[in-house]
Amino acid sequence: MTDAPNPLLAPPALPYDLPPYGSIRPEHYRPAFRAGIAAHRAEVEAITAQAEPPTFENTLVALESSGELLGRVSRTFYTVTGADGTAEIQAIEEELAPLMAAHRDAVQLDAALFARVAAVHAQLDDLGLDAESRYLVERHHREMSLAGAGLDDTQKARLTDLNQRLSVLTNAFEKNLLADTNDLAVVFDTAAELDGLSDGELSAAAQAATSRGLDGRYVITLTLYTGHPLLASLTNRESRRRLLQASRARASRGNENDNRAVLRDIVRVRAERAALLGYPSHAAAILADQTAGSPHAVHEMLRRLAVPAAANARSEQEALQRIADADGIRIDAHDWAFYTEKVRAAEYDLDRAALRPWFEAERVLRDGVFFAAGQLYGIRMTERHDLQGYHPDVRVFEAHNADGSELGLFLLDLYTRDTKRGGAWMNAIVTQSELRGTAPVVVNNLNVNKPAPGTPTLLTLDEVTTLFHEFGHALHGLFATVTYPHFAGTAVHRDFVEFPSQVNEMWILWPEILTHYARHIDTDEPLPADVVERLHASEAFNQGFATSEYLAASWIDQAWHSLSIDEAAADIDVAGFEAAALADIGLDNPAVPTRYSSTYFAHVFSGGYSAGYYSYIWSEVLDADTVEWFRENGGLTRANGDRFRNRLLGVGGSGDPLAAYRDFRGRDADIQPLLERRGLAG
Repeated sequence: MTDAPNPLLAPPALPYDLPPYGSIRPEHYRPAFRAGIAAHRAEVEAITAQAEPPTFENTLVALESSGELLGRVSRTFYTVTGADGTAEIQAIEEELAPLMAAHRDAVQLDAALFARVAAVHAQLDDLGLDAESRYLVERHHREMSLAGAGLDDTQKARLTDLNQRLSVLTNAFEKNLLADTNDLAVVFDTAAELDGLSDGELSAAAQAATSRGLDGRYVITLTLYTGHPLLASLTNRESRRRLLQASRARASRGNENDNRAVLRDIVRVRAERAALLGYPSHAAAILADQTAGSPHAVHEMLRRLAVPAAANARSEQEALQRIADADGIRIDAHDWAFYTEKVRAAEYDLDRAALRPWFEAERVLRDGVFFAAGQLYGIRMTERHDLQGYHPDVRVFEAHNADGSELGLFLLDLYTRDTKRGGAWMNAIVTQSELRGTAPVVVNNLNVNKPAPGTPTLLTLDEVTTLFHEFGHALHGLFATVTYPHFAGTAVHRDFVEFPSQVNEMWILWPEILTHYARHIDTDEPLPADVVERLHASEAFNQGFATSEYLAASWIDQAWHSLSIDEAAADIDVAGFEAAALADIGLDNPAVPTRYSSTYFAHVFSGGYSAGYYSYIWSEVLDADTVEWFRENGGLTRANGDRFRNRLLGVGGSGDPLAAYRDFRGRDADIQPLLERRGLAG
């Protein structure tokens, strides 16, 4: 430890308040968090110690102005924990988890603060507030109520204990999963075992082996979800079996990384917490403050979709089996993707793996993702080589509006590494707020395999989709223009947050966008028109499988989190519980495994989607209906983009999301476009 000042405690000095990651060392985080927590508590105490009666300004605005240092330090640190979680960073996160949980409770459960908020809320109709300010009062009052601010002191003490316990458990779940995912990366001795992979994919596997000290061999790292993109290409059935078996075994092998006991404890604590708050289950507590409103509404939708999805999956399986019969095998889960591509080739003359030379990552980013945003919203993205991210792979871009005004920063972290958690996500390092005078700094993380130096990064169509999807979240974070930090960026209801990102996927195959970015890496020829036609024709292909695996995971999430406190107290067998849940909804086809099994279901056991994984398809109802609107109104035009930006993305969390949707669309969303998209209309 040196005597140099802590860069986290210095006033922001870089453009857009970007943290000085080049100067930050792990030992800076602990004292910065301690200082941030102390400052925030002092600011809250100053609010509650006032002799003046509660007003909007001296209570709500003061509360929104508090916690600036802690928020800045937290966003800086938690960006790193997910994307570059070294052992040292993980140890700090483990130590901080209960401290941060206790601090959140100290604020949310503060009786004096809640009394002041409640007093302002009681006189809300007489205050003459603008719409955003009024909504701020309503949200703080509701959120504090749902958090337990109205409980007595004994109940609050128990609630605080439970929240701290949850923070430790969820952190342990993620740590175990990362470790076991790395341990279970599949090692192959020869290139022959990986027959079917492209030169670029083999290069990435060789590079992954070299980085682990396994020169001359090949390593396939695991994705977050059950399946794996390479299952569609591997001709060696045993290689496919090994890859899927490793994926499904994560955190359930009886070793030090086993998550079964951890997740059972998480479920028990969440159920007890819900009961303490007056709810029959964790799902009921969570959904009380989402657009869905109740578990019943979610269960009704999932069951409605599961029946046709399962039937479609069975039909798809029969088609796969007819081709597999020639090879003398019965279709198993590890065969599905491989034979799906055979059927796709037979029915649509389409080899998706062969499309990769048209999807070079840099071109997809600049001439696809950025170009679409420029055409639609007029924004311009410029790389800032003078600014540094938290890892050498991170790239920094500055966004400007059409009139040249500054918008914010966008950081892209494309490649997988052992210190990065699986999946893809967006988060904010700095959030926009007129009250604080801040502009947004947002990050997109993906997990694309990094090829050997000098080799271009060629994406799969699924990875192209992920890049567009996550940039949709980034646009939401960049465009939201609010007064109060509480509403910044993507701070909307969880079952609404996926809507803007899903809408952004529509531009992938939009003609003027596709021809701009999908050009062959060697010849610069555009993706042939007949291939594009076949891609469109096959859009509903394999949707029975895709919908079923997603709905299965959503139902498992609901099943765990719908348990009462007494039900959760039982010593539940995880595998048996999953099997019973899937049988209950009719999604227990062994050839169609759930997208996530419980022990590696990070979304719900270590992320923010507990009882909320249904959100993707709930949001997709809005997304599919919005795509119809764009098609009906001229598609990719600045007028359409400005309407979507101003009436939806720009609102952030500062208003009722469904009211914002009605303002944009002119009516509530219709589910029919979703049913047609997923082949469920019949």
